[in-house]
Formats: sequence, structure tokens, C-alpha cells
Amino acid sequence: MDMVMKLGAESPVVILSKSTCCISHSIETLIRGFGANPTIYELDKISNGKEMEKALVELLGCKSSVPAVFIGEEFVGGSNEIMSLNIRGKLKQLLLKANAIWI
Repeated sequence: MDMVMKLGAESPVVILSKSTCCISHSIETLIRGFGANPTIYELDKISNGKEMEKALVELLGCKSSVPAVFIGEEFVGGSNEIMSLNIRGKLKQLLLKANAIWI
């Protein structure tokens, strides 16, 4: 769990995903659409990805571990949370507060 949290604090926006996950790709595209440049970690391509995936399942409390999104060094959630924030007009505010975007 500590490793996941450390990665989440490395840049204003961090997305933990898998290279084959279309939902992760959609969330990345959404965030990039605001002008942010998220750091992406594909768990299926890194050596300790399986351990990190287990920690994410605990953190998220569900079967799907990705995408897991950190904004401003805080865990925001998965795709449902990000989409909900976007629909309510709050995703942009979070990105601004984290200095991930400037306008």
C-alpha cells in the first residue's frame, strides 16, 4: 500500500492502469483533455505490478483495481469517481488546485 501511495504523490496527476484497459485509456484521455499531463503507470508492465494491484483492490474495495487516479497527492478513486467529478464540474477544479493545469 505504501508503494502505491508514494507513486500517487510523484506528480500532480497519477493514473495507475493496465495497458489493455479501455476504461483506463478513457480516463487518461479525459484528463488530458483538460490540458493535464498525467504520469501513467501500467501495472501489467512493471515488475511489482501484481503487488500494487492487490493493494489497489484493498484501497478501492472492489474487484477492479484500475484505473486508480491520484490528483494532488490524494487518492481520488476509480473511473466512477472521476466521471462523477467531471459531470458535476468538479474535476477541473481539482486539477487546478493540484497545479496540474493552469487555466
